[in-house]
Amino acid sequence: MVEQLNEDQRAAALDRLGEWDYDESRDALTRSFLFADFSEAFAFMARVALLAEKHDHHPEWSNVWNRVDILLTTHDAGGLSERDVRMADAIDRLAS
Repeated sequence: MVEQLNEDQRAAALDRLGEWDYDESRDALTRSFLFADFSEAFAFMARVALLAEKHDHHPEWSNVWNRVDILLTTHDAGGLSERDVRMADAIDRLAS
């Protein structure tokens, strides 16, 4: 079973993941990515999809033209877990 982060672990993760926001209502990490156009945004989503398969952890996301919004939470844990933090780190490396 995947463990939900405690308050201290959550705070440390949020400090480290400077570009990500915290959605308290969902106990989740969120971030928006902006691109030049739809093609770049969709290509990014395709790369994240492959990454998600590798990590066996799949984001909730949406795409509108040049923007991709991502939400990470672990349903099995009932909220934010280390899996979400690792996935956010991996997405950040992909985006840079």
